[in-house]
Amino acid sequence: MLYPLTFEPIFKDKIWGGQKIKTILGKDFPQGPDGLLPNCGETWEISGVAGEVSEVKEGSLKGKSLQELLAQYKEQLVGEHVYKQYGDRFPLLVKFIDANEDLSIQVHPNDKLAHERHQSFGKTEMWYIIQADPGSSLISGFNREVSREEYIDAVQNNTLTDILNREPVEAGDVFFLPAGRVHTIGKGLLLAEIQQTSDITYRIYDFDRVDDKGQKRELHTEQAVDAIDYKHYDQYKTSYERKRNQSVNAVTSDYFVTNVLNFDQEVMHDYTHLDSFVILVCVGGAVTIQAEGGYNVPLKLGECALIPAAVKQVTLVPDGDMTLLESYVP
Repeated sequence: MLYPLTFEPIFKDKIWGGQKIKTILGKDFPQGPDGLLPNCGETWEISGVAGEVSEVKEGSLKGKSLQELLAQYKEQLVGEHVYKQYGDRFPLLVKFIDANEDLSIQVHPNDKLAHERHQSFGKTEMWYIIQADPGSSLISGFNREVSREEYIDAVQNNTLTDILNREPVEAGDVFFLPAGRVHTIGKGLLLAEIQQTSDITYRIYDFDRVDDKGQKRELHTEQAVDAIDYKHYDQYKTSYERKRNQSVNAVTSDYFVTNVLNFDQEVMHDYTHLDSFVILVCVGGAVTIQAEGGYNVPLKLGECALIPAAVKQVTLVPDGDMTLLESYVP
């Protein structure tokens, strides 16, 4: 019988990472050959990426990989239309990201380009800001209309940041980033990321930094040119109404829908109308997920659960004030 599933996090050492995965989210980095992982930039919480597949943390399915579950349970795990569309590829990837320094300026290809070049999905994503140091910001898109030629000149002349849109950021902000949007996560931000299952990133500019061996990281400036959306948009931050004890939609896309749930009272969620799994990401406080069969799954800040499509009802019991991201495939 399927039940709300939690998974072992996959830790990622990054040149720009810090310590908030441990100090704020309470996750202990695994011991490496030199002691603790020095700069944990990301944890992959629910992943079907080849070579980086999540394993179940608790219950009768403990130790099973997400890939094994999908092969065994198919539509029961992900929903009929999701399985028909994606088959044995789990469509979403959930991460927590700690930017102790600015990430590289980058862009992700859309489905068409990613399939042609990499036999992969493209990468549309969203960010929910969990914590922001004072003065933190991020880059999303351009600050004016830019031509392909202007962009190439800016990269060659090292003036790229002059034409990019920088946004001040605070906790609770949401940013939706369709494939093709140039972006970077700024120093001092801790966030949750929900994205298509893809690890394709074109790095455009990396602030000339070097690793511990004195090497600069690879850039993909030529590959990025065909992937970029050069349009200017009036609004880059996602507008949503923050309400207590209501489910508020923040993002609706072809790849995922994400609602923000800020509750301080018990609530029952009926997923009978959905033909999809649901992912719950705790971005504030703590909650217990109750499901049929006597399942009680506690989640605290920095933890996630996958509600299989076969589980049609859950009761969320907050421990005080809690905030969840609720995502599914439309």
